[in-house]
Amino acid sequence: MATPEDLASRIDGRAVDGGATVDLRNPADLDDVVGRVRLADADTFLRAAEAAAAAQTGWAATPAPIRGVAIGDLGRIVANNKEALARLVTREIGKPYAEALGEVQEVIDTCVFFASEGRRLYGQTVPSEMPDKQLFTFREPVGTMAVITAGNFPIAVPSWYLVPALLAGNTVVWKPAEYAPAIADAFVRCIEAAGIPAGVVQLVVADGEQTAKGLELALEAGHLHKVGFTGSSPVGREIAAMCGRHLVTPTLELGGKNPLVVLPDANLDLAVEGALFSGFGTAGQRCTSLGVAIVHASVHDEFLRRFTAAVEGVAVGDPFQPVLYGPMISQKFADGFERWLDQIQPHHRTAGSSGLGRITADNPRDGFVGDPERGIFEHPVIVDGVTADDALYQHETFGPIVPVATFDDFDQAIALANGHGYGLSSAIYTTDPSAAFRFREQVSAGMVSVNNSTSGAEAHLPFGGNGKSGNGARQSGIWMLDQVTRWQSMNWDFSGKLQKAQMDVVEIEADLDFTL
Repeated sequence: MATPEDLASRIDGRAVDGGATVDLRNPADLDDVVGRVRLADADTFLRAAEAAAAAQTGWAATPAPIRGVAIGDLGRIVANNKEALARLVTREIGKPYAEALGEVQEVIDTCVFFASEGRRLYGQTVPSEMPDKQLFTFREPVGTMAVITAGNFPIAVPSWYLVPALLAGNTVVWKPAEYAPAIADAFVRCIEAAGIPAGVVQLVVADGEQTAKGLELALEAGHLHKVGFTGSSPVGREIAAMCGRHLVTPTLELGGKNPLVVLPDANLDLAVEGALFSGFGTAGQRCTSLGVAIVHASVHDEFLRRFTAAVEGVAVGDPFQPVLYGPMISQKFADGFERWLDQIQPHHRTAGSSGLGRITADNPRDGFVGDPERGIFEHPVIVDGVTADDALYQHETFGPIVPVATFDDFDQAIALANGHGYGLSSAIYTTDPSAAFRFREQVSAGMVSVNNSTSGAEAHLPFGGNGKSGNGARQSGIWMLDQVTRWQSMNWDFSGKLQKAQMDVVEIEADLDFTL
């Protein structure tokens, strides 16, 4: 699959004119121009929503099992292009190739799961309280859905929205991250190749300002019946408020500050391995990245020693080589991350011998893979001595930094795990089953791992958070069907007379004073 040189929004399968043209550069090699994208305006978003709404009735009329066949074909098309799609992800956002392969596999897994759901969009037959009457329930598509996604998982997370939405009979206006349009364009072309009509998925590539204006216009016009958003918590609040004004329910998957708790009985080597991948995989640019390591005082020093050694020895650099992480997604993300380095306070201790900030010839990292001057690479940072009063504890940092806090008893660990107000993912390392279940019961996160990382989910397990991390909606598996369908009930009275519920009910006499 060739990377398209010129990228644009697509309405009904045809490219549309845009505004400013922006060069997309490989963040690991800034001389490599992945493509050029024409950014759309708010009116393009509105036109796309109108076109998607017009296509929805016809797509919903396609029997659900046939829609499922199309989803299965999509999975096979993605599998046939797995390596090409993964290479495109790596070039466009700098994700290590091994991780990019895993991301594309997530799309395949999602398609495999939902293909069979086309034959399982079950309703129920419900018993009536009256004779000669039947009650039924049906799943109906929501209608037309706007999907706005971030670029750190530029094909996997969109598939969590698009695949079940299409399976259920909805049409979609998809606004990917403007810095990851090449993989979005490729995915839409795969969808069309699967036989799904071009108007069913409309692609709009726009910046945040024009997207917000276009979303408001489309909601006001009544073209949208659902909004799905994956991104930051502040933007999620704005979208929720906008949807509320139009009585449209959003699906919000937002940021995380995900705790990893290490109890005294933990396997420390396993905990270090989990913290390494959770904290520094994808350069810490995941919503499920490790937000704060919460380590019992009795094992704190030994954990920190082993963790520091692991971080110092890990490979960083060229994402097409075997590295733990590559570049930041773009200069914007690097700038945002470096602002968090200013929050390192005098009472903190940075562990290890690496530098801080950008990896360059003047600020080198031992064992760097490749040429750091060609891309946007940041040093990994461990910050020890973090407390609940610190900004590094309270906010998502979205970069290769792991704050470490210490606790003395289980209640303190829970307080630190929940105190920042996020509630996406979490992990605990322990060999005590009772501690694991107590943690599950008391942590606010929507996802809990025991002796595993804070990152990662399987395609048939619900994914989602609470508090600052989301509005309780869940993605993946059968739970996503609740986001992309509405329940409709029907009662069918064949008694030949009007029977009034709760009024004409047949009563059975009982002697409630009966005793033996």
